[in-house]
Amino acid sequence: MLGKAAHHLGRVLRAQEGQQYELSDGQRVFLARVERASRDRIDFALQEQIPAQQASLDVTLLLSVVKFDAFEWALEKATELGVARIVPVAAARCEKGLLAAAAKRAERWQKILLESSQQCRRLSVPRFEALAKPEIAFAAGTTDVRVISSELASARPLRAVLAGETAQRAVLAVGPEGGWTEEEFAAAEARGFQQASLGQLILRTETAVIVALASLNYALAPDNSSATAPV
Repeated sequence: MLGKAAHHLGRVLRAQEGQQYELSDGQRVFLARVERASRDRIDFALQEQIPAQQASLDVTLLLSVVKFDAFEWALEKATELGVARIVPVAAARCEKGLLAAAAKRAERWQKILLESSQQCRRLSVPRFEALAKPEIAFAAGTTDVRVISSELASARPLRAVLAGETAQRAVLAVGPEGGWTEEEFAAAEARGFQQASLGQLILRTETAVIVALASLNYALAPDNSSATAPV
């Protein structure tokens, strides 16, 4: 192993001969033992393939930019809940200062996604897209289930929106503090999104992400992961 990963193991974690780590090639996960270690190169011996989880539901999360501590917490939990793709959204009610600073955080956010994927033994890291305006984000891709979180009294409960659905691909849009504007709801509905209520109480954006993704996994993928059996 060379590059940044070796640098991190060698210089930060101070990997030593005989220690064991889990390694992935994007398709499988192996238990491996350190054979030789230096600050910039780690040589491993693969010992065995171990079970790894692959989400059976393909979910794209359109996540409005909120205060960075909450946004980053949402990224971490969304990764653990199996999202395949994350698009940060510049909604009308997002703080302008946060949107202006978002580009400088891209590398940090990619690192959070990588570390979260490693922690939960994912085979792949979620794709992280560039910041997009709502109308652009709503229009991207095609899928059977499109849900936008809503605090409006007219919104149906999420369980009712998902009732009877069997799709394996979904898009979830979660708004900023203050919610989506009427214009944003109209733009979403024009692209096939259904408004969905997440309950009677007002949830923070990061809480809404967890509630909605867990509900999607439960409703659309009751067997939402398949283990890769060791060879």
